[in-house]
Amino acid sequence: MNQQSISKTAVLDGVTLTLSKPDTTKPEWIGQSEVLKQVLACWMVISDKDLPLSPRIIGMPGIGKTTLGMVAALERKQPLYIYQCTSDTRPEDLIVTPVLAESGKISYHASPLVTAMISGGICILDEGNRMNEKSWASLAPLLDHRRYVESIIAGLRIKAHNDFRACVTMNHDESTFEIPDYILSRLQPTLSLNMPNTEDEMAILKYHLPFAEEELLEMTVNFLQKSHQLDLEFSPRDGLHILQYAMKRLIQDKDHPIAKDMIWQESIQKVLGDDALDLDVMAEKKNRALGGAQLPQGLGDFFFDEDSPIHPDR
Repeated sequence: MNQQSISKTAVLDGVTLTLSKPDTTKPEWIGQSEVLKQVLACWMVISDKDLPLSPRIIGMPGIGKTTLGMVAALERKQPLYIYQCTSDTRPEDLIVTPVLAESGKISYHASPLVTAMISGGICILDEGNRMNEKSWASLAPLLDHRRYVESIIAGLRIKAHNDFRACVTMNHDESTFEIPDYILSRLQPTLSLNMPNTEDEMAILKYHLPFAEEELLEMTVNFLQKSHQLDLEFSPRDGLHILQYAMKRLIQDKDHPIAKDMIWQESIQKVLGDDALDLDVMAEKKNRALGGAQLPQGLGDFFFDEDSPIHPDR
């Protein structure tokens, strides 16, 4: 039998828990070395009376927040577990989930978070602000000096190993919940991840797509850097998708070559939409929309209709 298919277990107070498997991905971190040092500082313990911190890492989607936590775990040489938070995550999903076994008996499966607590690993709660308050409330005692969780389903109080560490990633977007203050006060400090500079962005794209043509790489990096300057929300992940599609189209049509700039523009359109073909216009539309959002409800159309008698210019 393949050893990787064998599930490890732990017995707590007579209850057997099937443990989750760790993440074995080994990414590299490119650029922004200071924020990596900040994560590692949060996880240090400098006194018997000291406790590790559980920081929240914030930033736009696709800029490497999860990768940052993964690399920090590699630096500490601890097993890594990742829990993907969603809007329908339940407290039992975060802690212990009952599963009906083939024998008809109930078996208990520890979440990646609880597995990290038991084994002395590191857990990344990914996209934590997609999770509702009820689920966050179940983690309140874990994130303060008590460092435990309680499973009502399994009838267990599970204490965290001394080596257990955690962090939470959070996206800047609208499809999220507002996290209550009593939880935010436990998820400290706040570490911000910014968009990469030109050199780092080029290195990131080359690391993931070493086969990409230099000309397409330069076009993509220039596009991304301009979008960052215009405060548009395009990330290195978007750049990877643009390059991947463009390279596939080039290979596909090698017998009937299409100009690279045409393929690249097609890739922009297919990955990011028609508006992304003109970043200046897209940024102007975004700024107009943000300005219009402050108008009284129902009056926006009047203010932007030049024929209206109450338009500001009349």
